[in-house]
Amino acid sequence: MNGVALPDKQGLILRVGLYVLLAWLGLLLLPPIMLPLGGIVVTSTLSTFAAAAVANAVVVRIYERGRLADVGLGGSPSSGREFLTGLASGVAAVVCVVAIPVALRIAHFQRSGVTVEHPWAAFAFDGVAIFFGAMGEELLFRGYAFQLLIRSLGPFATVLPTSVIFGLMHSWNPNATAMGIVNTVAWGILLGYAVWRTGALWLPIGLHFGWNVALPLLGSNLSGFTMGVTGYTLEWKVGVLWSGGGYGVEGSLLTTAIVVALFFVLRKLTPQSK
Repeated sequence: MNGVALPDKQGLILRVGLYVLLAWLGLLLLPPIMLPLGGIVVTSTLSTFAAAAVANAVVVRIYERGRLADVGLGGSPSSGREFLTGLASGVAAVVCVVAIPVALRIAHFQRSGVTVEHPWAAFAFDGVAIFFGAMGEELLFRGYAFQLLIRSLGPFATVLPTSVIFGLMHSWNPNATAMGIVNTVAWGILLGYAVWRTGALWLPIGLHFGWNVALPLLGSNLSGFTMGVTGYTLEWKVGVLWSGGGYGVEGSLLTTAIVVALFFVLRKLTPQSK
């Protein structure tokens, strides 16, 4: 989108309004259609991706040049590096929030009581769903409309409001808690910062996917959803403030701390886009 003239106030409202309308209709209409085809996790992830993809595709086709670059998915020499940086950072962050409590013996792994006949096949299937879910949420909340607003209103007026919406959208998840929503808002700010930092979606997609795919692999619930892909679960000896309860470790102070740490990591590892 670099080099494209910014719309006036009325044009900005029309573009963002159409985008929000299409996304809302997709999120409203697609889940009932997809639910018979898969479980709640698959339905949630794929319907989010489909709604986001349609909203972005239609609006950029009408108002822009209809390119992947218009939604932050254009290819560049740094795209692969940004995605892998995000992926590695997300996985490393999960390892920290799980390994430290296990090392301190305030958490431990135990069998969940659910037998997984083909754990790697189950993990591969869930991993694909998680990837589309992560990409879908990034396209939805930090795709064309988000990037247009950043260029028109600036990062401070864009990142915080969209992050609050991002957090509140997770309040309907199973076992949602106030701390979980606050942490999800913080994640939204971090992911929005990643878009502003690089001018593309590759870094936040990698970071989002890395975090989301590693959590169930290490036995934690993912935003309230129990994946159970390995047959093991992470059991805690401390209260909800540190464990996150049924929402998973994302609802804990450990995640609050790791999100703050990731700001400094991303600032160190990724150059500011021009």
